[in-house]
Amino acid sequence: MKTMIIPGNGNTDISENWYLYLKSELEKLGIPVVAKTMPDADIARKQYWLPFIEQQIGEGDDVILVGHSSGALAIMRYLETHKVLGVVLVGACYTDLGEAKEKQSGYYDGDWQWDAIKGNSNWIVLFASKDDPYIPVKEPRHINEKLGTEYHEYVNKGHFNEAAAPEILEALKKHL
Repeated sequence: MKTMIIPGNGNTDISENWYLYLKSELEKLGIPVVAKTMPDADIARKQYWLPFIEQQIGEGDDVILVGHSSGALAIMRYLETHKVLGVVLVGACYTDLGEAKEKQSGYYDGDWQWDAIKGNSNWIVLFASKDDPYIPVKEPRHINEKLGTEYHEYVNKGHFNEAAAPEILEALKKHL
């Protein structure tokens, strides 16, 4: 089993947020973790991120992907054409929210292939918060409706920049 943690856009240093905590805890369980600064970190364009994910971790029934914000978007698009064991999506949306920078990423250019996304992962866990300042809660609720995820909704986690690592770790442990 192996895992890749994919941060949100703007995270030019993978040591920010909860990523290194999760990496450390998974490695204590004997799970190798890829946690690298992504190419094109500011805009997080699909044309760079999806090949990078494929190069770093590939696909297979031993691959787990954990994505935060734009990283969650990248995972959903990746799952349209790649099979993995499981996925954790944190602070995810499915529209560009009217943001020009988000639109530049390329994740919103085509229709979402919900059936392929759902079919290419044995399980999908989704974390959302009602007080997320960037992602209205209707976005992850829609994703949950389309994908039938294991859904965790909070009232006070914001955009999960720091406060989600223990919950994410526990959700992962349930599926290991």
